[in-house]
Amino acid sequence: MPAFLSAPWPWYVAGPVIGLFVPALLIVGNRMFGVSSNLRHLCSALMPGQVEYFRYDWKRTGLWNLIFVAGTAVGGFLVSQWGGSHKIEISEQTRLALTGLGIHDFSGLAPREVFMWSALLTPKGFVSVVLGGFLVGFGTAYAGGCTSGHAISGLADLQLPSLIAVVGFFAGGLLATHFILPLIF
Repeated sequence: MPAFLSAPWPWYVAGPVIGLFVPALLIVGNRMFGVSSNLRHLCSALMPGQVEYFRYDWKRTGLWNLIFVAGTAVGGFLVSQWGGSHKIEISEQTRLALTGLGIHDFSGLAPREVFMWSALLTPKGFVSVVLGGFLVGFGTAYAGGCTSGHAISGLADLQLPSLIAVVGFFAGGLLATHFILPLIF
């Protein structure tokens, strides 16, 4: 495997590549970058039924997005199998803060104490994964997009609603980190 595929790209390469992706999408067909709308596209493609929300021309508006998400999944799989080291490095200060919340296993991409099937049966696991997942899904539908869609495409397109959404995402993240997570854990 080529060396550039087996190691993370430095920020000064990855950032401009992502940044150039947005104007390329706008030039190719006035498309926006984002992931959250793909569940709607998938439901519309597989089982539109009588639900009006799912009855639209998903091929015209969502086919490229579904291909993008499929490519993301395939790329993630390829990297997990042949992408080199998967060691996650976190600062000692973060490790101490998480240990204070009762999280001790730092061996994977996410803490096992929260993100495993048996953890769903605990109050903190249910609140973190199920309730948190519902709130993220509701928030992306209510805000008209996810963090990547607003922060990358919306801000690049100078959309005021995206700026408001991004400020809200960061404010909500800070509030949750400093006030809600300590109550849960």
